[in-house]
Amino acid sequence: MGDNHFISSFSLMMEHPLRIFANMIKQRIYIWLIVTLLLSNCYNVKKENKPFALLTTEMQNQKYKIATLGAGCFWCVETIFEELQGVISVESGYMGGHTKNPTYKEVCTETTGHAEVARIIYDPEIISFKDILEVFWQTHDPTTLNKQGNDTGTQYRSAVFYHSEEQKEEAEFYKNKLEESAVFSNPIVTEITPATDYYVAEDYHQNYYQLNSEASYCQYVIKPKVEKFRKVFKDKLKDGIQ
Repeated sequence: MGDNHFISSFSLMMEHPLRIFANMIKQRIYIWLIVTLLLSNCYNVKKENKPFALLTTEMQNQKYKIATLGAGCFWCVETIFEELQGVISVESGYMGGHTKNPTYKEVCTETTGHAEVARIIYDPEIISFKDILEVFWQTHDPTTLNKQGNDTGTQYRSAVFYHSEEQKEEAEFYKNKLEESAVFSNPIVTEITPATDYYVAEDYHQNYYQLNSEASYCQYVIKPKVEKFRKVFKDKLKDGIQ
């Protein structure tokens, strides 16, 4: 995708029932025990006040890469990026602060210094960091400092936390390109800083839109963003998403 296209694209934006029931309960308890064990192994780093592992060995072997972006409420950001071709997983979390193992309540006080971020694992052979940046800048307002819509606070700041010099250079290049082209009427305030310790957000923040699509915030804030995103980036969506 050329630079001109990148800039122009911004104009768009049979058993007895009781026995069956008993078997179902047993099965669910068994599954719950397995999931609990797996989660305890995966998240023990967080309980020990350590940042969550960025990439598993399997992901590293697959040559996947990671992007960490702040663009307001992570519920919105997670929902959008997980629909892109080449994105393996998206997780809501916190980065850019000074407090270890912060909770959502603490982050909302604006005393930990963290931003709400989406941790995106992607396959660079399918989607590039440049493509991810295009979606990033087009699906939030990078000109409002510590604010996205009615969500206000330093945790909602626009940010690119780069994981390599290449990511830094690309982020700075396209930020400057947008500034020079006057795509936005106000200056871009997106911070471009090195990735620091990352902490996974609480379970109820993960896949929030999919699990709470009827909630008011989802209906009036997330849904319109997703619908606009799907129209603008329809050629980059995963199969089955319209």
